[in-house]
Amino acid sequence: MSENNLSVPLSLLDLAQVGPGETVRESLDHSIALAQLADAAGYRRLWYAEHHNMSAIASAAPAVLIARMGAATERIRLGAGGVMLPNHSPLAIAEQFGTLAELYPGRIDLGLGRAPGGDQATFAALRRSPQASDQFPSDVVELQNYLRGNPQQSGVVATPGAGTDVPLYILGSSLFGAQLAAYLGLPYAFASHFAPAALERAIALYRSEFRPAQADQGGLTEPHLIVAAGVIAADDPARAEQQLHHTKLQRAKLLFGRNPKMSDEEGEALLAGPAGRQVDEMLRCSAVGTPDQVRERLQLFADQTEADELILAPMATDRELWLGTVSALAPEAARTR
Repeated sequence: MSENNLSVPLSLLDLAQVGPGETVRESLDHSIALAQLADAAGYRRLWYAEHHNMSAIASAAPAVLIARMGAATERIRLGAGGVMLPNHSPLAIAEQFGTLAELYPGRIDLGLGRAPGGDQATFAALRRSPQASDQFPSDVVELQNYLRGNPQQSGVVATPGAGTDVPLYILGSSLFGAQLAAYLGLPYAFASHFAPAALERAIALYRSEFRPAQADQGGLTEPHLIVAAGVIAADDPARAEQQLHHTKLQRAKLLFGRNPKMSDEEGEALLAGPAGRQVDEMLRCSAVGTPDQVRERLQLFADQTEADELILAPMATDRELWLGTVSALAPEAARTR
């Protein structure tokens, strides 16, 4: 089997989606299978994103998922893509990810976002203030100091956590995240797999305003840009397109349907209107088709954005094709047969 021939490393984002007719347990079993496949196939990292109050997504607790996946894998980096920091205290996150870093040395990442990861009612249920996101920049610095073991005015030390130097990544889909990542000299990951509108402007801002910072291991940091893309790869291009349509249908029902039990017929009506155009724009940075077609599209995307790394979000609702996509695009010849 041949290599993927892409010029940049490939990573994966698993949303731990609960598919139609699946239980949460079944969804998480699929995520374990994906982690083991990605580990064997040579993907650089595998991330999980924090979401709340969403019946179709089972990744409410990324640290718990990472702990389970660490036990099921051997070499792949595991992390949050990301933890929504306004939902938590920096100390609690430092302790959680410090624990993970001690359990799986050299394999843990921590991506940080400032969105609540749910609606306002969820934010209230988490006992967080609506103004918590305003403290995001200072919370990132506080968290970084805990992980580096730098003295705090309070005298509080993160144990575990201090001295683990878990790598931080700023996530975003707007100019705010790009500016903060540049200011702090941190890597930046753009959520172009579902919110690509500001992609080009955010990249330009990040590149132009990046300020090197002191790296954990000495020296200065350099820009590192990760961009995300949705992917569906199948030997039969018609099957890939059919799965793309089904993905759009589920996305429209989830985001724009007022009835949680909306029928597919009602969802099709949504796709035929303005909601469908919004879904098309959300999935603009997607690569769908045969494995060769997908790799060609991904290489073009990497060239256009000058990305240092691509993080792929498998979109197929068919679990066989979901895993098959990851196998078909594997960075190494160790693809699952």
